[in-house]
Order: sequence, then structure tokens, then C-alpha cells
Amino acid sequence: MLLKAEVEGENDDQLQPLTVRVFGPNTDAVIDRGRELQAIAFLSSAGFGAKLLGVFGNGMIQSYLVGRTLEPHDIAKPEFAKLIAVEVRRLHELEIPGSKEPQLWNDIYKFIEKGSTVVFEDSEKQKTYETISFENIREEVEEIKAISDSFKAPVVFAHNDLLSGNFMYNEEKGQLYIIDYEYGSHNYRGYDIANYLNEHAGFDCDYSLYPDKEKQFYFYRHYLHPEQPEMSTKAELEELYAECSFYSLASHLYWATWAIVQARYSNIEFDYLGYFFQRFDEYKRRNEDIKLRTSEYLNSRK
Repeated sequence: MLLKAEVEGENDDQLQPLTVRVFGPNTDAVIDRGRELQAIAFLSSAGFGAKLLGVFGNGMIQSYLVGRTLEPHDIAKPEFAKLIAVEVRRLHELEIPGSKEPQLWNDIYKFIEKGSTVVFEDSEKQKTYETISFENIREEVEEIKAISDSFKAPVVFAHNDLLSGNFMYNEEKGQLYIIDYEYGSHNYRGYDIANYLNEHAGFDCDYSLYPDKEKQFYFYRHYLHPEQPEMSTKAELEELYAECSFYSLASHLYWATWAIVQARYSNIEFDYLGYFFQRFDEYKRRNEDIKLRTSEYLNSRK
């Protein structure tokens, strides 16, 4: 729950509004709060998101950001893609304390472990849940992880949840903010960007909206060389294209396994089991083509 607190009266121009964020019940099943709180103080001091003002047992107090939350159709627009690319690059250059090991696989295995043992009171949900093959999911994760180990992609401090709702834009200042770092950790550069690409589909999972190569290259140019995007070389662009295409598969596996846990523990009215199938089906649809292109790219580097 996110609350806005403000003072009305003669001092209201001196006391700025702030937000009080209360963590949701059972969110520890999918979010490492210790990891989040460790990182957020450094992110706040570096000017990312709202300024951290204080923490309490199950939440935090932050400054109030003025702006509108972006929608999936917004993040596809060149003017926003450029701002997002520059801000994501700035985030990826930060030095944040903590384990520098990518947390992607640890998190996915944690979701599989929790998700494979849940029981639903709703008989229809339980019936749907029992059609999921965790053995198959583990095999897919192992295969993608093995390819990832060969990729040796750069590891950065990543947001890990770059959906449209985690971007805010202040029209008056022309400033874009990345907010909500609860999934933040060190991770593969391409994985963080791949999440942004996948999220063009929105929660409706309309993957016809996934950016084509030309639109991706526009983003990559501004990410690679924020000051002089035209300096990006073909080799740099092809490398990032191959990296992000590959990690788009890992992104689908992450959010698919996350959705199973959420289906059992979240109080939010959302069809999480349906979301699992949407993400896992898209993973399977793109799997062979992307793995083939990734193999060709990796062989070309030898």
C-alpha cells in the first residue's frame, strides 16, 4: 500500500508531501527485503527514484515524486525510449554494495522450490496448477543457464522489473524517474534490458508489440553512448542485440515461475496462473529460434 502524506495550512509550502510505503502481506515469498533495503539507501543518495527518508518494520518513508506513471504504449515511443536508455545506463554504472554475483538463477530456483510445493484451496486453481510440469521447467532453466555461462555477459546492478509502471515522467521538468527497486540486485546487463523489451507487451501479454530490431538498435545506441549515440558501432549493436534476445528467454522463465508463487500467496486480484501460462508459452514459442541465433552468435565470437 502506498500512501501520500501532506500538511494543509499555513506551512504547507514549507513541508513537502511524502509517501509511506507499506509492504504487502506475504511479499517476502518473492522479494528479498534485506537486499532491497541495503541497496535503496545507495540508490537514493545517487538520485534514483524517491529519496529515502526512513524505514520501519514493514515499510519505508520516501519523498513524493511529481509525475505520471508510463503505460506500455509510452515506453515504445522514441522520445521515452531514449530517456529510458540513458537512465538505465546511468543505473548500470552505479557501484552498489552486496554480492556481485548475478541473482537471476538463485531467484528462479527459489521460485521453483516454493512454487512446486504449494496447495490451492480453490479446486479449479489446484486442477490447473497440477498441469504444470516442474521437471520440464527445471530442464529449461538448466539449459538456459548453461548457455548464459558461455555468454559471459556483463554483470551490473540491475532493476530487474523495468515494466512501464516503474517509470515516472515529470512533464514540467522533462525528467524521467525509475522507481520501485524491490527486485533490484546484481544481474546480467542484457537481462535487465530484456525485461524492458518484453514489457512492451504489458500485462495483456500482446507480444506483437515486442520491439523489432530497428527499434531495439535505437534504444541500444542511446544506452551505449548516451552523449553521442551515433558513435555506436555495428559490432556493439549486434552484441547487445544477441545478449538481450537471449536473456528475453530468461525473463520469461523468471516471471513465469514468480507467477506460480504469487498465485498462491498474493492478495491482489489477478490471474497469476494464467500469467504463468502466457509467459511460459511465449518462452516456448521463441525458444528454438533464439537459441539457434544465440549459438550462431557465440560461435562467431570464437
